[in-house]
Amino acid sequence: MQITARKIPQNAKASLISEGFPPEMAGIFAARGIESRSQLDTTFTHLHSFEELKNARKMACMLADTIAAGRKMLVVADYDCDGATACAVAVRGLRAFGAHVDFIVPNRFEYGYGLTPEIVRLSAESRPDILITVDNGIASVDGVLEANRLGMQVLVTDHHLPGDSLPDAACIVNPNQPGCAFPSKNLAGVGVMFYVLLALRAELRNRGEMTDEKGKKLLELLDLVALGTVADVVKLDQNNRILVQQGLQRIRSGRASIGINALMEVSRKNPARLTSIDLGFALGPRLNAAGRLDDMRLGIDCLLSEDEGIAKRIATQLDTLNRERRSIETGMQDSALTSLESVDPHENFSLTLFDASWHQGVIGILASRLKDKFHRPVIAFAEASTGELKGSGRSISGLHLRDALDLISKRSPNLIRKFGGHAAAAGLSISRSDLAEFSSAFERVARELLSPDDLLMRIETDGGLDAQALTLGAAQKLEEQVWGQGFPAPQFDDTFAVVSQRIVGEKHLKLKLSKEGVAVDAMLFGQTEYLPETCRIVYSLSINEYNGNQSLQLLIRHWQEPPSQNR
Repeated sequence: MQITARKIPQNAKASLISEGFPPEMAGIFAARGIESRSQLDTTFTHLHSFEELKNARKMACMLADTIAAGRKMLVVADYDCDGATACAVAVRGLRAFGAHVDFIVPNRFEYGYGLTPEIVRLSAESRPDILITVDNGIASVDGVLEANRLGMQVLVTDHHLPGDSLPDAACIVNPNQPGCAFPSKNLAGVGVMFYVLLALRAELRNRGEMTDEKGKKLLELLDLVALGTVADVVKLDQNNRILVQQGLQRIRSGRASIGINALMEVSRKNPARLTSIDLGFALGPRLNAAGRLDDMRLGIDCLLSEDEGIAKRIATQLDTLNRERRSIETGMQDSALTSLESVDPHENFSLTLFDASWHQGVIGILASRLKDKFHRPVIAFAEASTGELKGSGRSISGLHLRDALDLISKRSPNLIRKFGGHAAAAGLSISRSDLAEFSSAFERVARELLSPDDLLMRIETDGGLDAQALTLGAAQKLEEQVWGQGFPAPQFDDTFAVVSQRIVGEKHLKLKLSKEGVAVDAMLFGQTEYLPETCRIVYSLSINEYNGNQSLQLLIRHWQEPPSQNR
């Protein structure tokens, strides 16, 4: 494992110091592309206008006309956390503005992904006039054709990368579609739907059909926007950080929706101190568990609930599903690692895996775990009910996964039946008989696009901290910020003396560390092997709360012997 320090643009750091930032904070922000205090401003003043989002105004006019005519809308959702929150935002927002709207969420195991012709025909049974896709639809060429044939208009809201051709929808809003000049290409699906509602509010206001009270209903959706944005692991540029921070502020001030409150309760999270990390690692997985193992309608019902008792009951079910998901995932990871015992992953530039016993709903998490373990792009396949293989992939920096699949598809047109996704994550389906051929094709493309240096495992840190900076106040200051994909939470690298250590909870280490005479508590989760007397440690600052008292605690992310002690 190679520990490297993030590069700090010194001009940016100096500029931030001149604006009053302490040197440590100035270095942290400068290393993340921040050059001025205004770039950290998370007020709505700096939020990009919906006017810059292609077709947002057009779609708003269509929705306003539909509401005025009393026509029926049906939201077609996706089965992950982003899709669930986008659906809840669409339904709650449109209903607040007077729309007649319901939703449908495909069962991924029966209907696959997106607006398929089968889902369109199922949707037609409830006789909607308009279908609104959320977090899907940009690749649903056949599904939109079927909707048009059946006399339903389709409004697509999505953020995924488009294919070679766009569906023949009545309107498409997607920051990544051709010709869209929206400055942030990183909106999650829930963010796109929120922007459409911003445009709709403005349109209804222009028509004299929007009161201030009704307009403020959009602010009540920001906790959902924050959750979906973080859980979908999109890049947290300034625009996304504004959406997330505004949502967190509502949650921390006790103004979260009933469903979000229920998810926090079963996750045992304190709303007043909820962070973006909690959204991604506590609330998000519980919501995702419904789509992975059961039916995401359960998760959406939780987010739409206006009854605390019902929301709590559903959240408890989601918590149980999440525990089941973790158990399945552990078993699958063990079997995957066993199958790799005869393979040296270090000779491969990629990993393609399949096991007939694997659960289709958990292969994405498995791919993510193996990607982290071996630092290789990974695609894990499971058997689908149709007899084909459904794959979920995760990639490392240096290989754009969707582009890699597109390259394979162009070279071997009949190899991949369907695919879609992003740079870091993608899904696909292939014939079971084509697994070996796909594995070889994926490896060839990986070798073309990656260098051996790309495969080296690295931990990036923000360097060392002075002992005097190891304070509760510093941890509290860092906790105020929104951290996540593309704007990573700070972690530091220092050498410590291990003063004491003991096993707690049967599988964790609680330690007392010392640096330059300053003693500090630390935790190392998931390890019971004692550390040597002196360690080079990669850590983050955290706040330990016990009996109402707060104290600084270091969370150890990685450790190794100091260079002088390495053998």
